[in-house]
Amino acid sequence: MTEKTHYRKAFDSPYLSSADIVEPTILTVQRVSLESDKTKKTKDLFNTAHFVEKELRPGEKLKPMILNASNSKTMKHLTGSAFIDDWVNVPITVFVDKNVRFGKDTVEGLRIRSESPKRQLKPITDERLKQAIEAIKGGTYTAVQLEGRYSLTVAQQSTLDTALVAMAGGAMEEVHA
Repeated sequence: MTEKTHYRKAFDSPYLSSADIVEPTILTVQRVSLESDKTKKTKDLFNTAHFVEKELRPGEKLKPMILNASNSKTMKHLTGSAFIDDWVNVPITVFVDKNVRFGKDTVEGLRIRSESPKRQLKPITDERLKQAIEAIKGGTYTAVQLEGRYSLTVAQQSTLDTALVAMAGGAMEEVHA
C-alpha cells in the first residue's frame, strides 16, 4: 500500500499536526515549556511538548507539539500534577480527532489519550545502569526517567534502590552537618 501525502504537508509548520499523525502514536514527553509562537502568527505563549524520540518515522524529524487546553488537562490527569515542570518522561498516545471544534468550524486536531499507553520497556545493561546511576548522582538524570525508559531486573532495581538510599543518606548527613 502506497502512503499518501496529506495536503497540509505543503505548509511547513514548526509544530506536530494532524497531517503528521497517520495512526495513534506512542511518544515520550521529554519536557514541556511555555514558549512563544514559532509561527510568528501571534505573540501568544504556548505549552509546548518536546519529545524523547527524535523521529516520527525513519527519516522524518519529530516536531514539538502545542498542548492546547484540552491536551494540557489530559497531561494534568496523566501526571497527577497541574505544573508543566512535572510533565517529564511521560509516555502518551497522540491521535487525530476528526471532530475538534475550532470557533464555528469542526476540524481535525491532535489529542492525547487519557490513559497511559502500554509500552514495552527495553531492558537495560548493567553497564548502562551504572552510567545512569552516576548521572542521577550528578543531577543530570532522574530515577523516574530511568524507570520510565527501561525495565530493570530485580537485581538491577535493588542496585538502584541501594544507590538512591545512599544518596538520600548523604543528603541527610549534609543537612545535619
